[in-house]
Order: sequence, then structure tokens, then C-alpha cells
Amino acid sequence: QVQLVESGGGLVQAGGSLRLSCAASGRAASSYAMVWFRQAPGKERSFVTTISASGNIIYYADSVKGRFTISRDNANNTVYLQMSSLKPEDTAVYYCAASVKPYYTGRQADIDYWGQGTKVTVSS
Repeated sequence: QVQLVESGGGLVQAGGSLRLSCAASGRAASSYAMVWFRQAPGKERSFVTTISASGNIIYYADSVKGRFTISRDNANNTVYLQMSSLKPEDTAVYYCAASVKPYYTGRQADIDYWGQGTKVTVSS
């Protein structure tokens, strides 16, 4: 069993930055692919970015490419999401997720663990 705990959300002005963290419990967590999703008010949850277990396969949604950076520290079982040049449309609850596969397949059905979410609000 893996528990994921996100932190770092909050209120920021447009153009600002935030760094989200996701701490994973369990010794096997470092072998899992990690994924960030977000869910804006009134919208479905959507993919943001993913990093493979080894850290050498990374994908971003087009909407965040060039502004967000995902990274992981396997020694501390923590994944980070550095968000820069934030826009009001980035406002959402951000969820950390893990797949026991070494890389994310792109299907939410292959997500095995979810965090509780952290809220990010970007004011204009």
C-alpha cells in the first residue's frame, strides 16, 4: 500500500510560481511512475505531467509545456511539480498519483494510488 500526500498549494497571482510536493510512503514507491493530474471547478480531472520511475521519461500536457517542470527524488520518495508563469486557467485541485508500472500508460485506469489533492488558485 502506498500513501501519497501533496503539499504546496495556495493562492498566487498570475505570473507567479508555486512548487507542489508529493511525498510517497512505502519502499516500492521509487519504482512507480508518478503522475500529476488536475481538476478545475466544473471540469473533469485531466493529465498534467508524468515522470517514469527512472526519471528519464517525462511528458507534459500541451497546456503546461514550458511552464511546469516535474522532478523526483527517489531517495526521499518525493515528486515535485514546479509551476511557473501561472495563469488563472491553472486554478484547480492538483492530484498526485502513482502507477505500479515503471511508466504511465496514459490511461487513468492504470493509476493505482491517488493523493487527496492540493488546491491551487491563480488570481488575475
